[in-house]
Amino acid sequence: MRHNKKFNHLSRTHSHREAMLANMASSLIKHKRIFTTVAKAKALRIYVEPLITKSKEDTTHSRRTVFSYLGDKFAVTELFQSVAAKIADRPGGYTRILKTGNRLGDNASMCFIELVDYNENMLKESAAKKTRSRRSSAKKKTEVVDATPVVETPTTEAPAAE
Repeated sequence: MRHNKKFNHLSRTHSHREAMLANMASSLIKHKRIFTTVAKAKALRIYVEPLITKSKEDTTHSRRTVFSYLGDKFAVTELFQSVAAKIADRPGGYTRILKTGNRLGDNASMCFIELVDYNENMLKESAAKKTRSRRSSAKKKTEVVDATPVVETPTTEAPAAE
């Protein structure tokens, strides 16, 4: 029975899983978006989001802690310089998983995992949605009132004397 066992082992040993997640996390930080399976992306989200939260506080201790997880000093530098500046005011949810379909070879479900603040296309779409407005019924009532025809009453004036 697997009571209270919520961790996905991804069919790998502990050392292989930790090395794979460290490599995927450093690739995600460097490239801002990677293409992988949904199961690996969900495991990577659990692995990388605490590291991004730790990067908000730029101290020697937090840099060493993140380096012990990633093992790549270029990824640590990128995380603490550019990524931390963009996510400074975000309270969480630094990654997004976009499902793309199934892989042809083994029908594994594939996806993109990306850092939220780095996808300019998604940011433009959210700004476009805010400008949308709804029709109100008040306009219809005023249009109906304005559309009533004005009937001119004939005037009964005496013909002008010549």
